[in-house]
Amino acid sequence: MSARYGGGLLHLAAALDQPGVPDAGSCLELARLAERGGLDFVTLDDSFARPGPDALGVLCRVAPATRRIGLVPTVATSHPEPVQVRAAVAILDRVSRGRAGWRIDMSATEEETRLSGRRHACPERSAPPEQGGPRPAGTLRQDAGEGTEVAGHPGDSRESGAEIRDAATGRFPDRDRPHRVDFTGSAFSVRAPSTVPRPPQGHPVRVVDATDDHARTVAARYADVALVRATTPAQAAGLRDRLLEQAGSFGRSPHSLRVLVSLLVDLGDGERAARPGHGGGGPRPTVRGPLYRGGPVDLAELVAAWHADGVADGFHLIPVEPRRDLERLVNGTVALLQHRGLFRTFYPGSTLREHLGLPRPVDRYAVSGGTA
Repeated sequence: MSARYGGGLLHLAAALDQPGVPDAGSCLELARLAERGGLDFVTLDDSFARPGPDALGVLCRVAPATRRIGLVPTVATSHPEPVQVRAAVAILDRVSRGRAGWRIDMSATEEETRLSGRRHACPERSAPPEQGGPRPAGTLRQDAGEGTEVAGHPGDSRESGAEIRDAATGRFPDRDRPHRVDFTGSAFSVRAPSTVPRPPQGHPVRVVDATDDHARTVAARYADVALVRATTPAQAAGLRDRLLEQAGSFGRSPHSLRVLVSLLVDLGDGERAARPGHGGGGPRPTVRGPLYRGGPVDLAELVAAWHADGVADGFHLIPVEPRRDLERLVNGTVALLQHRGLFRTFYPGSTLREHLGLPRPVDRYAVSGGTA
């Protein structure tokens, strides 16, 4: 949490994306490297419409080969059924023993629609939604937010400890602990308890790219971690303040949301060789998002300065050259931040929620006493 809300260590995450590299083994090597640096979590992108490895499947393989680092695949919520999403992420949380998150993808392209077979997405099509025509992007993002909410209900419907598994007495479920879900929305409805045990974290950590206004609303209402794109501290502070204010309008505490600045990083220019407009001058805007180009020492200076100003809780860093830049990030930038006492030198907990300083959510159905 930043100094603006009481100080503390900053949070760092990194992307493992390697376009054109379908090998899960290389993702495992990069995840182990990030874990050696003590990063909070790593992300792995995914898309219906783009060829490449299945992010959930790859990170399920990475999970037993790592011990502490959080694992956050991209998972679409616009088209799949929320119960399927919840079950898949819950499996990753169990395999990793409480280190799973999911980056909520609000996809709305016609290509992905055809692959999923769910509904039209492109606003250019003229037929109205009730005739199989397009659903506006805002509506699809609303559906994604609803899917995010629904995905949490079944997990709460089975309280922790609902599985007794006592072979001696023949008692396997505790019949008082599963609760019926009764949720009906504009796009999804669920009317049964979960068939999957409650994940170790209760709810795996929800990560949302809060770049545009619609996504920002979803992040403010549902996310545990919001990613924002900024090229100056003032811009980052403005985005963070708006997110926290909006989260408060939904009845959330500002302490329940972590805001990380998402930056592309190119660390191929030596220790301090920051290009003009980078380094102390900050990142440059590009079509892919804000880009920092320079050395790991200057990147550490930038991270430390922005965090000291209280403009962000941390950074989500996307290496331009994954292996080279992640090595320089861990061995250079992170090592310097650790030396200054700004970043952890070991993991004090075992779950992703503990890394981020987030509490384990209560069982909403246990609290309400049954159907909700």
